[in-house]
Amino acid sequence: MNRAAAPSRPIRLLLNDEAVEIADCAPSRSLLAWLRESRGLRGTKEGCAEGDCGACTVVVGELDPSAPDGVRLAALNACIQFLPALDGKAVFTVEGIRAADGSLHPAQQAMIDCHGSQCGFCTPGFVMSLWAHYTNASADASRPPTEAARSALSGNLCRCTGYRPILDAAQRMFELPAAAFDRAALRDRLRSLDTGAPLDLHHPAGRFRAPRTLDALLAARAESPNATLLAGCTDIGLWVTKQLRDLADVIHLGTVDELKRIDVHDGRLRIGAGASLTAAWSALVAHWPQLAEIAERFASPPIRNAGTLGGNVANGSPIGDSMPALIALGASVELASVRGRRRLPLEALYMGYRQTAMMPDELLTAIEVPLPDAGQVFRSYKLAKRFDSDISAVCAAFALRFAPAASSAVPRIDDARIAFGGMAATPRRATVAEAALAGQPWSEATVRAAMAALDADYAPLTDLRASADYRRRVARNLLWRLWLETRPQDPLPGTATRVSALREGAPR
Repeated sequence: MNRAAAPSRPIRLLLNDEAVEIADCAPSRSLLAWLRESRGLRGTKEGCAEGDCGACTVVVGELDPSAPDGVRLAALNACIQFLPALDGKAVFTVEGIRAADGSLHPAQQAMIDCHGSQCGFCTPGFVMSLWAHYTNASADASRPPTEAARSALSGNLCRCTGYRPILDAAQRMFELPAAAFDRAALRDRLRSLDTGAPLDLHHPAGRFRAPRTLDALLAARAESPNATLLAGCTDIGLWVTKQLRDLADVIHLGTVDELKRIDVHDGRLRIGAGASLTAAWSALVAHWPQLAEIAERFASPPIRNAGTLGGNVANGSPIGDSMPALIALGASVELASVRGRRRLPLEALYMGYRQTAMMPDELLTAIEVPLPDAGQVFRSYKLAKRFDSDISAVCAAFALRFAPAASSAVPRIDDARIAFGGMAATPRRATVAEAALAGQPWSEATVRAAMAALDADYAPLTDLRASADYRRRVARNLLWRLWLETRPQDPLPGTATRVSALREGAPR
């Protein structure tokens, strides 16, 4: 790489409504380090440096035509966000949410009123998650339910309060005098930042490029096949904070609008690889409501707001929660390079542990999923050590298609697709169990035969999350759970088959 390249334009962003330009920035400098070291905004804390504890939570605003007044506001983890990726966006910290007269925002005042802070280290992160929750809910005349606040705060950890006072504050802030937020004004200010030139930042530590079109992105990839491709930074950020890796050449996908599109065509849901996990899961749940719990439990809101579905899929982790469901639903991926485009079934993308079939100059540009039909039965289940924001021990997905039959007949399985995460080196289909189901009546005997067949599909490992024996037993039991919920006679509701139903107040 040519270190003597001509200076590029500076990074331009809004910080607590102040326009800021940064001309000297290493590609992988974190937003958190810049806020604390260069701007003196030390309310944003470093706790875990991996996007898990929420002490570094800030709120980022960006232009989004589909959002209210054209602006999307989202809580993000500053510790694993690279500063150059914030170009053209607005950053709000705990120091910047007071009113012009100095009075506290309702999210801050409610934490005081409800005694939601003890040692105080985590408090600014909680306040910013509450501020995002409050501001995004302010257009709704009714107060959001408590469960919505629990979800909004699931990416923040506290060792002192036991959470009850903080949840009380999440309700109390809506009872205080309202604090308005002018999204239209923010939209106009963000538009004023745009000079029309894509960011191509040269620094002695490396280069950071943010192409704005897919063609420009593919050209950059062809030119630099060894560059680090950056999407949401929820994984790559840890390369820097935990592994202390030097990223000398970064190509950012986040400014290519084509990669963020989500639409339906030719009977398929197409999700651009750059669509956030929040947007992607919302689109999936709209067509498959059975995915609602997986969507809720996939990481935390700050991670879902930053991360992308394409990044999760291309990462190839054997415990990625999206892949089993997508594979079971028959998803395919689109790969592109300057040489053209090609499509693969999603399960064919994975060649081995974190190894994919992508060529060095290729990008994953979209995921396509066939829309459900009337004969499809689908479920996806996740087991982890805690409900919120935890990595799976086992994740399973089942998609069965039944042949048309008279109402009195036992349904017969036309086709079965089963996929598991956490059971092998890659997310993988259970082809032996599928064969045991295909063409058979949907009966207890058939299900038990398929449960036994799962042992031929997988030889899981023992690790810190679960033993091999536990994983084998869980895989069989999740297939049994599918049977209990979908059997022809007396199927059980989800509240009777999942422990998390107790969290929602279901009868014990």
